[in-house]
Amino acid sequence: MRIANLSGRLTLVVDGLAVDVERASNGRFSADPQAVYERWDEFLHWGATTGLPAGTAFEPAALGSPAPAPRQTLAIGLNYRDHASESGFATPEGLPPVFTKFVTSISGPVTEVKLPAGGNTDWEVELVAVVGRRAEGVDKADAWSHVAGLAVGQDISERVSQLAGPAPQFSLGKSRPGFTPIGPWLVTPDEFDDPDDLELRCTVNGEEVQKGRTRDLIFSVPSLIAELSAVLPLLPGDVLFTGTPAGVGLGRVPQRFLAAGDELVSRVEGIGELRQTFTA
Repeated sequence: MRIANLSGRLTLVVDGLAVDVERASNGRFSADPQAVYERWDEFLHWGATTGLPAGTAFEPAALGSPAPAPRQTLAIGLNYRDHASESGFATPEGLPPVFTKFVTSISGPVTEVKLPAGGNTDWEVELVAVVGRRAEGVDKADAWSHVAGLAVGQDISERVSQLAGPAPQFSLGKSRPGFTPIGPWLVTPDEFDDPDDLELRCTVNGEEVQKGRTRDLIFSVPSLIAELSAVLPLLPGDVLFTGTPAGVGLGRVPQRFLAAGDELVSRVEGIGELRQTFTA
């Protein structure tokens, strides 16, 4: 299934058309896209066994994040060896750095993003996993059963504030308004031949700047679920940014950052794309 947030309403995308879940379920499920994760198993059963009405066309710009208000957003740094190397760090031996992106930075897949004055704003395409069942002390072998689905994410990062001060401010540098686009929808794991091996791509003004595969993650989605749930419960609807491959602006020689008028397109195989335009 493909689960979307269309104009703030929970929606299924079927053959490219939108089906409003509240109306199709006669009110059984709320229109709130975030609320569905608390009833995930019930929702999956309903979606698999119910005849759905015909869908309607929609504009991608009307889509919001499929998880617009998670209680926890956990983001992983340095989770690809090539990105750790370009960032000047050794490959992590244990769990890579974990930080958050605050909820007010979350947006949908097609947006305009205002660049902060005096900053160096960078791109980081990532696979995003959304939790569907509470995960606490989960074994790696069982981890996929706790994942509602996968989406495309951009961990947009303002490097000056991120790296300034006596200790880096990762969460603040990555949480300005619009810095956390997620979408275009959530795709359930059963839709993929291999959810552990998906291609990621990122372009700036049509030029490819990142390309990788999730099979090269140091900690795969199941490994991250297992490691994180050993420390804290992962709650239904929580969002997990899994890390970015090499090719970010900070790691280039010379360094390169986003400018007003730039168009950033981020894609993950089998899911879709995000499209951000930047303004001064």
